[in-house]
Amino acid sequence: MKSRGASDDGAVRQRSSMSRRDLVRGAGVVAAGAGWRSVGADRAFAHGESDGAADSLASVELPPELGQTGIQVYVASTGHTLRGVMLDYWRASGAGAIFGHPISEPFAATDGYYSQAFERGILQYRPEFLYTEEPIVRLMPVGRLEARAGAGDFRNRRRLGGGDRRVDLWRRREAGDESVVQALAEGGIFVEVTGHTISGEFLAWYTANDGAFYLGPPLSEPFSERGVTVQWFAGGQLRSDVQGTALAPLGAKLAPRFGIETSSVPRGDLPDYDELLFWMADNPNPLGDPYTPGAKWIEIDIARQELFAYQGQTLISTSLVSTGLEPNPTELGLFRVRLKYLEQDMQGFTDATGEVLGTGDAPPGTIPYAVEAVPHVMYFNMDAEALHGAYWHNNFGQKMSHGCVNLPLDFAAWLYGWAPLGTSVWVHE
Repeated sequence: MKSRGASDDGAVRQRSSMSRRDLVRGAGVVAAGAGWRSVGADRAFAHGESDGAADSLASVELPPELGQTGIQVYVASTGHTLRGVMLDYWRASGAGAIFGHPISEPFAATDGYYSQAFERGILQYRPEFLYTEEPIVRLMPVGRLEARAGAGDFRNRRRLGGGDRRVDLWRRREAGDESVVQALAEGGIFVEVTGHTISGEFLAWYTANDGAFYLGPPLSEPFSERGVTVQWFAGGQLRSDVQGTALAPLGAKLAPRFGIETSSVPRGDLPDYDELLFWMADNPNPLGDPYTPGAKWIEIDIARQELFAYQGQTLISTSLVSTGLEPNPTELGLFRVRLKYLEQDMQGFTDATGEVLGTGDAPPGTIPYAVEAVPHVMYFNMDAEALHGAYWHNNFGQKMSHGCVNLPLDFAAWLYGWAPLGTSVWVHE
């Protein structure tokens, strides 16, 4: 079913049969550039380094109620709390294994965004992406400031006769440059908006962790720093060594620069963070360790009428589903959970062929439909399509819906708690 009021602006994605890897790579080239250019992401640094204290939260736009978890947790290792969209997106993106643990409470950043500092960067709520299929939480674009300082240091060494060649690593490339051609031949990508490539282990991390959105475009080419290979991006630095590839721990370095208070806060009666706190039901088809590291993502195979829930590359659970029946096929593409309702009445209207024309009250000449108390609703695109429980049939494995993804009731109850806002949803043939 599709719900009244769920489609915010009616935007519809182009259908695609690309692989998830190709979709993410495509987003890396297009979305990173678009997001960086359209919102003036480094405006905080327009007049140089910002070292003012964080402002009151009353001065910034706060995240709206989108169905984020109502639980607030305490992270004992750093002595800070997590709640709301920050908690949801942190969980969806791999939690401590990706961004580290929180080292501050939420604050108003000098660039005007609701923010919170973590061990590996500063996450921000970005309201300009609210009515899109893109994530609304991203890393503060501190990379430009840090990279600029690093490039300047290398230039100074060259002027002093040090001959450091790393200054060239910040030089913008063109599509026909030899280094770009070589990177593409080796399976890398070229991000035209900043003129740099991503390849190898860095591209693998970037693809697996929605780097196009969370980390942003590359600002340098890879280089060696104290025996570790590093590369600068808009939101931070990736580092690769024998232990693997990860974000550099920039949080502690950035906090004093931006006047961020990092003193621990009392626990009070808050529970310690534990992933199972958020589950509303047991996993009916347990397959993998729920504590395995990695970003959460949902795969929906239209041909098999089956859903797969992953953390990283570990399959956590699976279930038969019922997707859209012609003339209302479920939209294909790469999306994310963007709006949640524990229960919702759904209504809309179709033409004589059964094609859904809209949601809400039916105008004259159309055929209305309505289903009350639909449980565990999770919208994932701008076409009012959602994952949700279905109590009106038990024909899972067959196409049945007006475009939504119907789930068995026990599986829907578990998935609702497991999948926070920001969880990737990949729908393919």
